[in-house]
Amino acid sequence: MFERYTEKARRVIFFARYEASQFGSPYIETEHLLLGSLREDKALTNRFLRSHTVVESIRKQIEANTVIREKTSTSVDLPLSDECKRVLAYAAEEAERLGHKHIGTEHLLLGLMREENCFAANLLAERGIELAKVREELARVTVKPAGESFAETAPPKALTRDLTQAALDGKLDPLVGREQELEGVIEILGRRNKRNLVLVGERGVGKTAIVEGLARRIADGDVPSFLAETRIVSFEIKQIPGTAKGALQLGPHVIQIAQVLADAPHAILFIEDLLAFLSPVFDAGSQKGLEIFKLLMLGEARQFIGAATPSEYKELVQAAPWVADCFRAVHVGPLDEETTLQVLKVRKHLYEEFRGVTYSDEALDCAAHCANRFLPESPLPSKALELLDAAGARMRLRQTPMPEEIVEVQKRINFIVHRMEDSIANHESIKARFYEHERQKETENLAALREKYKLSDSPACTVTREDVEEVIARSSEYPFKP
Repeated sequence: MFERYTEKARRVIFFARYEASQFGSPYIETEHLLLGSLREDKALTNRFLRSHTVVESIRKQIEANTVIREKTSTSVDLPLSDECKRVLAYAAEEAERLGHKHIGTEHLLLGLMREENCFAANLLAERGIELAKVREELARVTVKPAGESFAETAPPKALTRDLTQAALDGKLDPLVGREQELEGVIEILGRRNKRNLVLVGERGVGKTAIVEGLARRIADGDVPSFLAETRIVSFEIKQIPGTAKGALQLGPHVIQIAQVLADAPHAILFIEDLLAFLSPVFDAGSQKGLEIFKLLMLGEARQFIGAATPSEYKELVQAAPWVADCFRAVHVGPLDEETTLQVLKVRKHLYEEFRGVTYSDEALDCAAHCANRFLPESPLPSKALELLDAAGARMRLRQTPMPEEIVEVQKRINFIVHRMEDSIANHESIKARFYEHERQKETENLAALREKYKLSDSPACTVTREDVEEVIARSSEYPFKP
């Protein structure tokens, strides 16, 4: 039945079935299909809903207007309601209307709105989303055919990372204190000429964070229309084999990525180390790829974002003067202590999850203030984050090891979740339901073991101001005075 559906559209159906089972519904209804769309294709839905709060309000309204029964087992293959069947038929018609071979998430959205009297259509209409406007928007923005996913034309995964997809998956943190620089980046990307840019700043000031902030804005649909369908792809130079000081053995990798980009009109390539990438000391095997990139950069069809330190950028322009002709420089300075504190508050959860500790507010304040005062060798916010990491590591060493039983269960849960995600990606719904059932059993087992060993769900250790001060005292050449 779903042979013509894109991978994302199939995942919407899968998630709609899951949502229906959680509500204890005997059928997959239109509201479940809407929840599946919101879960799977955030870029599409956020383009029209614009706000995470609106998305959350839709779920709450569905929960408030639904009689929630006992959960249905995910092993039960729930049927589509008559309304849902009509929605899928409308989606197929919309795909044909747009001349698309495959049925995608955008067609499912149009199908929901065409079923005017259904619950999902009413929810969208209440938020000002109209069928004619959505059709016009989808027709106006030039997009790839619905059956052609970005992954089919993406550069090799080992050498690149799709930052836009990472943002959609919730893997990127919010950008803090760089709104002005981000607006400057968007403004340059929207120009008619010289639309590439290079972020120039010392290591650790947050150049990559600005690019990730752009990826989050695109994922949220909070960008001008010329960026609505864009993917930010980061070139992972560190993953290239055979690197050596002063030269990179890029060889066929550069050629392959360059040729793929030539056929990927909606990709902006982010090169984190522009000097290393464009250095004229490349081996002879890379010259062909380098020439392809030079032509792409000097042209207007493709766009690039680079990053470099001030000294690296100066060296690069001296070695390759044409770089100044195709890149606009955006200077990125270090953050102040107050903004650094906000960054620490946003990112502390990464260190808490990794280290199994919590950080007190006083520890964050100490890291932001004292890093700038006692560790002048690197800029904020990087050195403050390093302090948090070091303090968390020292605290973790003092913790009592976790019981072996709990460690083994946690390993099984991670393994099962990995297998479940693979099954979903491969459209193996029976396997996915099996792994979901296994995950629930192991999660219950873990809860029982934690109760057995009298372990709290919250981390046992809290990193305090004194712990951060101890790290500073050990690493600073200056005597520490609180």
